[in-house]
Amino acid sequence: MKINIYYGGRGLIGDPTLYVVKKIMQVLEELNVHVERYDLYDQKNNITTLPQSLKEADGVILATTVEWHGVGGYMMSFLDACWLFGDKEKIRKIYMAPVVMSTTYGEKEAELDLTSAWESLGGITCKGLCGYIGDIAELECNEAYQKLIEKSTENIYRSINQKSPTLPVSTQAVTQKVYKTRDNLLTQQETEQLSEYVSDDSYVEKQKEDIKELTSIFKEILGSETKSSAGNMLDDFRKHFKAQAETHLKFRLNVKKKEKPIAIRVENAALDISYGEMVYPDVELTLEEEVLGEIIEGRKTFQGGFMEGSIISKGEFRNLRMLDTLFPFMEDAEKK
Repeated sequence: MKINIYYGGRGLIGDPTLYVVKKIMQVLEELNVHVERYDLYDQKNNITTLPQSLKEADGVILATTVEWHGVGGYMMSFLDACWLFGDKEKIRKIYMAPVVMSTTYGEKEAELDLTSAWESLGGITCKGLCGYIGDIAELECNEAYQKLIEKSTENIYRSINQKSPTLPVSTQAVTQKVYKTRDNLLTQQETEQLSEYVSDDSYVEKQKEDIKELTSIFKEILGSETKSSAGNMLDDFRKHFKAQAETHLKFRLNVKKKEKPIAIRVENAALDISYGEMVYPDVELTLEEEVLGEIIEGRKTFQGGFMEGSIISKGEFRNLRMLDTLFPFMEDAEKK
């Protein structure tokens, strides 16, 4: 027979639960029980994998110390892991005995919490041990207390070994209904793998690296799409260009969030347009990419954008008006 002991205290010197656990282990080993102890404060980084240790257990002892309120964070984390990743079919066959020592107040409430939690998981509970110990010396020097621990341990052994029958409780019936859908989402193998991955730091780091790599790839794809869109924008300017005699103008379009401005040079019938810097332009415009898109689609003019305030312009106003003459996007759209 195998019994696992899960200690949920902080491992402090003078913790009465530690003394009781050691005493319980001695008695169980004398009864030829294979006992394995898990200190949850040492296992906090791997606590999601601990439900797997229940597989070979015939019974468990959940031992914790009430230092100020409740069963403590480590024990609650373990019970959470049992709910999320534990094999419910296996837990249904496992007997649990609570061992709660209090140094302040609330050992009875904590014992009830552990019992209710285990029954909610579908497991079987048996009588454990709980009490208030203000000073550990009370345990070490009181023979009656030591005999009581031994007697309680023997009763725990007897309940687990003989698989003492118990009446069903309502929490188990509720658990079967509540957890039914969740069981269908993941197989037990998938659940175990998930719990292993969650606690595997190297796996988590590898996932982070993969995410960074994917992010980089998507950025390149989006970047290429942006370049393609940018190239189409310049093509739209070339397509709608209407040459004007005796025109010698330079335009600089600062499109927000774009790395480089659009540089436009018009020499009579010649058009030179590209992305790049331009020194001493005749007209310099600053606008959002969405506004420029509306102009290219023929839903707005450069002059109209300036008048409504969506375009900031530097230079002579007549040269700004010439930009709509050289590139009559709206006029071409109305013809269609």
